[in-house]
Amino acid sequence: MTQTVPDVRRPPVKVAGNPRGRRTVVTALVAVLAVLWLFPVGWAVLNSLRSYDYTAEHGYVSLGGWTLQNYQDAWKRGNFAHYLLNSVYITVPAVVLSLLLAACVGFVLARFRFRFNLALLGLFTAANLLPPQALLIPVYRMFREIPMPEWISSSGSLLNSFLGLILVNVAFQTGFCTFVLSNYMKTLPREMYEAAEVDGAGVWTQFWRLTLPLCRPPLAALAVLEVTWIYNEFFWATVLLQDSGKFPITSSLNNLRGQFFTDNNLVAAASVIVALPTLLVFFVLQRQFVAGLTLGATKG
Repeated sequence: MTQTVPDVRRPPVKVAGNPRGRRTVVTALVAVLAVLWLFPVGWAVLNSLRSYDYTAEHGYVSLGGWTLQNYQDAWKRGNFAHYLLNSVYITVPAVVLSLLLAACVGFVLARFRFRFNLALLGLFTAANLLPPQALLIPVYRMFREIPMPEWISSSGSLLNSFLGLILVNVAFQTGFCTFVLSNYMKTLPREMYEAAEVDGAGVWTQFWRLTLPLCRPPLAALAVLEVTWIYNEFFWATVLLQDSGKFPITSSLNNLRGQFFTDNNLVAAASVIVALPTLLVFFVLQRQFVAGLTLGATKG
């Protein structure tokens, strides 16, 4: 005689809420935030393409008066070619030195274990916690006392020189880069270094030919961030540079402001020109930048 086994399967559990509705709300919220964030940029681009005479007559909340003359006038009146070259002299060496020094320190912190490993990492990152205004007077006095040859600085010290501004940016940016690179290098398998040691690779070979090629995503992401931060930095330039001819490109915007009158359309065009180099760097390194930001987000 056969017995019927009762069906003890549990009914499916229904998840409370509507996942599709939640995704719609999140998408709408992100879209609204993106529009709010892009509105000032779009407004600046829109006004940079309009003549001042038209906006003065019809107001800024209007359409018309399209022209590209603002970009030509801003480039000539702001002397952008000269100041852009100054920014290149400051930004490129500062970014390269920051990434190189941070990679060296990060490799030591990630590859070797010693007593003050964590304390050294904290020392490098502590500089990011100090406001620049608190170090203004000590840095100024220190740079004034350091002698420099005339071909580096006309003042005979680190003041009024590109080298002084480069060193300040490197000092403030190396800590953050070290923190990011050391954490990434710790994720690299130690078996890879053990195999390299068996093949006779020394520490420098492991660093230059093994570690750095694997760190291209974080290096690209940091390069984009560092170019943006150092390129737009103007506080230390006003403190350490005394010759206005050595100012970075961000200072050229002040050259377009008059004492009694300011052409806002011209300033908007100049702002767009100033922002173009950082946008170009981002688009060139976009793939590596996104890969560097998403490291560790997925497994497998």
